[in-house]
Amino acid sequence: MTVNVETSSLASQPLPLVLDEPMPDTQVTFNEADSALTNAAQFHEFIQCHKGQLKTYVPEYLELDKIIFQNQDVIQVDVLAHVPVNNITLPIPQLVIGNPDTSKTTLIITAAIHGVERIGTQALLAWLQSLVQRYRWDGLWRSQFEEEVAIVILPMVNPVGMYLNTRANGNGVDINRHAPIEAEDPVPFLLGGQRISKRLPWYRGKKGASIQMEFQVLQQVIERFTQPDKPVLALDIHSGFGFRDQLWIPYAFRRQPISDVPVYMALKILWERNYPNHNYKFEPQSTAYLSHGDVWDYFHRQCQQQNKLLLPLTLEMGSWNWVKKRPIQILSFSGLFHPTVPHRHARVLRQHLGLMDFLLAATRNFDQWKPQGDQWYAMEQVALSMWYQD
Repeated sequence: MTVNVETSSLASQPLPLVLDEPMPDTQVTFNEADSALTNAAQFHEFIQCHKGQLKTYVPEYLELDKIIFQNQDVIQVDVLAHVPVNNITLPIPQLVIGNPDTSKTTLIITAAIHGVERIGTQALLAWLQSLVQRYRWDGLWRSQFEEEVAIVILPMVNPVGMYLNTRANGNGVDINRHAPIEAEDPVPFLLGGQRISKRLPWYRGKKGASIQMEFQVLQQVIERFTQPDKPVLALDIHSGFGFRDQLWIPYAFRRQPISDVPVYMALKILWERNYPNHNYKFEPQSTAYLSHGDVWDYFHRQCQQQNKLLLPLTLEMGSWNWVKKRPIQILSFSGLFHPTVPHRHARVLRQHLGLMDFLLAATRNFDQWKPQGDQWYAMEQVALSMWYQD
């Protein structure tokens, strides 16, 4: 059987992205250099001023502020945009450890693109807390951030969605169905992205309308921290689909293999050799479903056109298993995405620490495991036979 890799004409044609003004029903602003909330102290001041309201609606801000305030010598903080909701304007923070401008590799981790999936933010903050604590006492661990690797973290891409407990942003748009890229084959009704109404889930936004601010923030980060000849791994954390934790590689818009499929297969093998008892299902997202507008499909192809190496991964937590064990959660919308039993919640927070540690090490040591020469061809054949037989 022959499977063509990157055979679509899309590979050779630039993907359109027009960044116009924000949609009029949500006035959002990028921060200028002299605006407020651009460092840890100002971020802390904002949190303290709105502590009661944030504790009720987005308590993750308080945990994030605690980590940042105690580790200002380790974590560089910038606020990339402000998004208003009700009587408050929420910041979209970016955290950096190391120096992405000079490091040999970079790891980007994002969470809460879908606001209701707040367990992703919580798991990311649990790992961040572990990371900075180890930074304090492990000199070898700390030294990797001098030249080898940098970490860029966006713990809450869609804070208004978190505040409102919705999947979409404040304009009713699903950010991960919003990118200007269309699926090549039919997608599941609604789930694959729709333009019918923002009252229905998975709304992509009106065709031709302005790009949503949360997408622009992600675009800004990708453009800022990807460079030619510098590998960047990206992990995007989600919940709400499946009975098992899944690690998805692109694509969601097509069933054809991604051009970097040998690298992903090498990463999968490396992961399984180091963690043979893991419980993740590692495969292309297209094996689960296709969708329009996937942001990581778009960013990968955009970087590819610019000769940049971006390797996105999606962690999809198997939240249906949480509902299976406690069916009453189905009565709550957030219960479909979040473990409500305390011991199960604690287990989820700790069970992904190893994965994120591994991805940091794999990013730092990319040259040690990336396939080359005959190994590239071998990894490609293994991937095609395992993932693309149908």
